[in-house]
Amino acid sequence: MGQRYLRQLLVVGALSVIRRAKQLGYTRHPWLVGLLERRTTKIAAVALANKIARIAWAMMARNEKFQPSRLIPV
Repeated sequence: MGQRYLRQLLVVGALSVIRRAKQLGYTRHPWLVGLLERRTTKIAAVALANKIARIAWAMMARNEKFQPSRLIPV
């Protein structure tokens, strides 16, 4: 569950990512495209926020730098 404020910030950030992806045609994130086809925007935002939180936690736990190339399968 974590902190409510941090959770809220992650969801707001995810909503921003989704809004921007819709403006640009969101072809770079097939996971997000598929999710938005099946679910509402708010549910997809919560799922994306969860994914972002898991990535951030894994980076902190492993003491790694962010590598965007690993997020998007080629």
